[in-house]
Amino acid sequence: MTETSTTEPTAVLDDPAWASLTGPHAHFAERRGRLVRYPVDVAPFLAVDPAARGPVWDDLAALAGPGAVVPLLARAGTPPPGWEVLREAAGVQLVDHGVAAAPDPEAVRLTEADVPEMLDLVARTRPGPFLPRTVLLGTYLGLRHRGALIAMAGERLHPPGWTEISAVCTDPDHRGRGLATRLVLAIAAGIRDRGETPFLHAAAHNHNAIRLYESLGFRLRHRTVFGQVRVPEVAEER
Repeated sequence: MTETSTTEPTAVLDDPAWASLTGPHAHFAERRGRLVRYPVDVAPFLAVDPAARGPVWDDLAALAGPGAVVPLLARAGTPPPGWEVLREAAGVQLVDHGVAAAPDPEAVRLTEADVPEMLDLVARTRPGPFLPRTVLLGTYLGLRHRGALIAMAGERLHPPGWTEISAVCTDPDHRGRGLATRLVLAIAAGIRDRGETPFLHAAAHNHNAIRLYESLGFRLRHRTVFGQVRVPEVAEER
């Protein structure tokens, strides 16, 4: 893979959480000072106003609450004393570069009624964050076998003109049958039908997933870092 440089059409993807929460997903936004976030049962993402100057850690502590685990924000700078960095992991962002998007006649639209099954599948496959109301962020499609949900994929972040494909997972007993590929292409087809462009994220160490996405027509746009920090239980003395 070769890293590509930021160009104007994709610049909105430099901070997709901010672009989503101040754009198409503004109705989800919870604000505190210079920060904005999704409700905690929808998605774990928050973002800093790109025009913000100076530390935002007090705003973050007030927004999240003592002891909360929140994403590590590049724009926020180095966490102050008392903030525990829980993890940092390399990630990649990939964008549509000729994906052969196509509907899948066997894929079913998943709704809030399917959330218990979706959460169970996520717990067994760990594709990334999926919470009780994540399904509200966009279209989620699934494939069933004898009535049981065995694979799913859906839409998450929604910067203007773009939609992220996320929660791509397959039951371990049904892997190797191309189910994830079918769902990614079906979700991509729905995004394209709205005149938008698909993109997605993956862990940099997940070489199998990256190879799959590249084989489908996605290409690397950006390397990033996924991280988490814990808000202090008690505010530090200033």
